[in-house]
Amino acid sequence: MSTTALATRARAYAALGDLSRLAIIDLLAHADLASGELGTRLGIPTNLVAHHLHVLEDAGLVRRRRSDGDGRRTYVTRTATCNSLLGGARLPRPHRIAFLCSQNSARSQLAESFWRTVSDIPVISAGTHPAPRVHPRAVTTGRRHGLDLTAARPRLAADVLGGDELVIAVCDQAYEYLDTQPWHWSIPDPATSDDNEAFERAYDDITGRITRLVESF
Repeated sequence: MSTTALATRARAYAALGDLSRLAIIDLLAHADLASGELGTRLGIPTNLVAHHLHVLEDAGLVRRRRSDGDGRRTYVTRTATCNSLLGGARLPRPHRIAFLCSQNSARSQLAESFWRTVSDIPVISAGTHPAPRVHPRAVTTGRRHGLDLTAARPRLAADVLGGDELVIAVCDQAYEYLDTQPWHWSIPDPATSDDNEAFERAYDDITGRITRLVESF
């Protein structure tokens, strides 16, 4: 192993030597949270949360991105480096998974379709404000990866949720719209740029998160 790689690991482990920072990383194992949410869950003030996030970010363990919905919010996500060093705790097997986004036209549809290829846990997807159809680039992105979305149709969340699902909001708008507190994956909306690369990045983000989640059950 190179000296650079060893130095990266040493910096990461040093950052995790604080109990609060380790707790932050654990909270982010399967969901993205705003700094205020982290402070509330850990019972520590916002200035201390900001300090811990700065240390974790410098160590390459977390990244932050501005919400696509409420621009005053910034969500914190574990990096690939962090996930390679640390896994997540084992989770109880849910009765069903529900992927939600605002329009149920791209991210949640790709998540539902990919989930079916890696898990036997039942899955659905839905939107808070469903679009008339699945985005054509989501269909072509799925096709490139062996997923068939040609028959998929957007659905309203209220019509399909039964209350016993593990709900994962895969976009900021849906997460911020809901009164309940589902899990949250802050995945940028590929439809805003409407190019193939944006949809590929969203697909990679979604499938990487799903793969890690499936391994936790």
